Amino acid sequence: MQKLLLDTHVLIWFLQGNTSLGDKTRAAISDPQNEIYVSAASLWEMSIKKALSKLTYPEGLNGRIEQLGFLPLAIDLFHGEQAGSLPDIHKDPFDRMLVAQAQAEGLTLLTMNRIIPRYGLRTLNAAE
Repeated sequence: MQKLLLDTHVLIWFLQGNTSLGDKTRAAISDPQNEIYVSAASLWEMSIKKALSKLTYPEGLNGRIEQLGFLPLAIDLFHGEQAGSLPDIHKDPFDRMLVAQAQAEGLTLLTMNRIIPRYGLRTLNAAE
């Protein structure tokens, strides 16, 4: 069993059936033995992009995520403090939060971002 946190683009591409995700990634997300987490930071980022007309997604996203059996990951005070104290490797606050949450909760982050692994956390390349 793996405990995986989806980067925002991985969540979007999985929901869209985007072929940018690798077969290994799709299998890991679909495996009922794995625990798949979605951060509140990802939905926050997506809702901002939707409001700016940079992203579209259907209503009821929370229900769809729940229907898939994905687990919600709230942002708590420790996560906020951890994200703020990370080395200045990456400027994106949403990615920094995902890094902090993955570190704090012992999760493997599924991502295609090439900067994130420089934080020394467990990652899986979502292109595989």
